[in-house]
Amino acid sequence: MGTYKYDVVVVGGGGAGLMTAIEVAENKSIKVAIVSKVYPTRSHTGAAQGGLNAALGHVRSEDSPEMHAYDTVKGADFLADQEAVFFMCKQAPEIIYRLDRWGVPFSRLEDGRIAQRPFGGASFPRTVYSADKTGHVILHTLFEQALSRDNIDFFNEHFLLDIVAEEDGAKGVVTLDIRSGEINLLLARAVVLATGGFARIYWSRSTNAVGNTGDGQAVAFRVGVPLKDMEFIQFHPTGLAKTGILLSEACRGEGGYLLNSRGERFMSRYAPDKMELAPRDMVSRAIETEIREGRGVGEGINAYILLDLTHLGEEKINKKLPQVRQLAIDFEGVDPVEKPVPIRPTAHYCMGGIHVVDYRTSETPLKGLFAVGECACVSVHGANRLGGNSLIELLVFGKACADYLKDNLSYYKDYSNGEVYIKKAEEFISSLINREGNERVANLRREMGEITWNNMGIFRDESSLKEAYEKLTELYERWNYIRVADKSRIFNTNLIEALELRNMLELARVVALSALNRKESRGGHSREDYPKRDDKNFLKHTLATKGENGYIRLDYIPVDVSRYSPEERKY
Repeated sequence: MGTYKYDVVVVGGGGAGLMTAIEVAENKSIKVAIVSKVYPTRSHTGAAQGGLNAALGHVRSEDSPEMHAYDTVKGADFLADQEAVFFMCKQAPEIIYRLDRWGVPFSRLEDGRIAQRPFGGASFPRTVYSADKTGHVILHTLFEQALSRDNIDFFNEHFLLDIVAEEDGAKGVVTLDIRSGEINLLLARAVVLATGGFARIYWSRSTNAVGNTGDGQAVAFRVGVPLKDMEFIQFHPTGLAKTGILLSEACRGEGGYLLNSRGERFMSRYAPDKMELAPRDMVSRAIETEIREGRGVGEGINAYILLDLTHLGEEKINKKLPQVRQLAIDFEGVDPVEKPVPIRPTAHYCMGGIHVVDYRTSETPLKGLFAVGECACVSVHGANRLGGNSLIELLVFGKACADYLKDNLSYYKDYSNGEVYIKKAEEFISSLINREGNERVANLRREMGEITWNNMGIFRDESSLKEAYEKLTELYERWNYIRVADKSRIFNTNLIEALELRNMLELARVVALSALNRKESRGGHSREDYPKRDDKNFLKHTLATKGENGYIRLDYIPVDVSRYSPEERKY
């Protein structure tokens, strides 16, 4: 066991966590710790392929942060908080140039300026990219920057167990050192959660890494911090048919077509102006509708439609989409240079997350606890995120959070001694390892994935959501009878999987209940029994708070519509 003291503890070693830590560490008197479940360069930011949005105007000079903001608000189906959106869009260009100065190898125009490509829901080409490996190069560049700061320490392969949450705020975190099995206490003046998303609740069909299990959201929820807009899950239109592995929106941005079994570019029926570059929620629903109505290839769970890149030519595909080509060959057995690739929507991104009360600071309702990136809900994505807005969000708000902490850290003064948290965590882990139950992680996890995909997927209704909540609650209770077969403490992956499953079940229940109570269709939340958007009753954010004995309380707060009044969303 070890106890450490820092000024700021950042939980998460991906883009959001690294950006926050780097910017805080600009003040060399501030000691920063980065806690990461995996080695930082394995963080899920590295899986982002297509790019990040900023109104640089390099391709179309008439683009502007205001147009970026309007596209974002419209894409969000008017559930995004508009002042937060404007802040993000105005800060975005400087973030791009900052990354450029740090050495991110962005793709270039012939005149040497940073290149930009079209993405769904955007009025102009504004997505900055590095071929189709944008997240990878950003993650590695940020990691190099963090390593160069002497006042940043890394706690790699540490699993978040608890937040030291006292009456006057967050005072640190408790972690499990995966390599040694020891419990550690990291005390701090401020804690920043940057732990990523939780789309792995759709276990068998998700673009997410297997570690995207919502650890930060679940731990915050358990200490009383509300979760916001958890019903809004984004399904990416182009996951490989067999595995759900992501094929970037860059495929469509570079000119790819979506074809049904008749060879039709069917998006003309759903978004005649934008076609394949409509927002992701619309494209995903269009694909599933084509399959439902018999115009897909194959039947049932194995049905799919086709992504056609063949007309782009081998040279362009190799230059702009090299990873996409390799993924299609390796996991689908199809070379997109020669044949269209089978694809179907797959769970991709979580618009909801930890409730952030002030976009300028990223602070949560618990004083001293901050949330940045996909684990947070600011909200700049509302009911549907536009492609390219995720990477820019985590960088903009990571820097904003850091800027606030550098100037106001003295406001968060007292450390806890925290010993009671170490004892509590040790007792919990020991009891879990020694438990002799009759349930297996793999079985419960598989059942969870079937429930989430079948009952709270792209199309939903009251009966399916009610059934999902009831079945997930049953699984949540059965988790208490899980047996951890591996009784050791050193690199016990069986133990980690059990802890992750607990977190996923906690969050899946919140998604189901929040969706059940939102009786409208908006963005990624599509109710077949309430097919229209209902601004009169549901132009509001959902807040879910944990009660006793598994009870979840739902409340609602207003949406900021200070700049644009809601309008019909057409493309």
